[in-house]
Amino acid sequence: MQLEIRPDPAEVGRARSWARSRLAGSGIAADESLAETLILLVSELVTNAVVHTGCPAVLRLSLPPAAAERATVRLEVADRSDRAPAPRCADGDETGGRGLALVDGLADRWGWIPEGAGKRIWCELDRCAKSRSAVTACGSDVSAYEGLAYEAV
Repeated sequence: MQLEIRPDPAEVGRARSWARSRLAGSGIAADESLAETLILLVSELVTNAVVHTGCPAVLRLSLPPAAAERATVRLEVADRSDRAPAPRCADGDETGGRGLALVDGLADRWGWIPEGAGKRIWCELDRCAKSRSAVTACGSDVSAYEGLAYEAV
């Protein structure tokens, strides 16, 4: 499944809605922690593509079959910018700069690869993974930053 993303910050909300609608038939409940984490990761990766590249992007989502109890969910965002993602830790009251730290803290695996004239950033979540609520990013509780992704859009 994939969604074309325009280089417009309003696309982040559309990407979250699209991802939520895809979860409905996957056997992953909307209130399941995996679903909540996935939506936050969609928000962060699409925001990065829209804000930092200024290029159109493609959001891809691979969901396990509805009957699979143990499976991996894969999220990819491909864009046409050849700039490598640059993780950083934001200080204090900065409202940006935490996206890739959140991805690193919440995803079971993530990375990026060059693709044509651009790149693909991907992350994976294991359905049977332990609770993600205790994960930290840059020494801080990730839950303190979850609202930032939604307020900015």
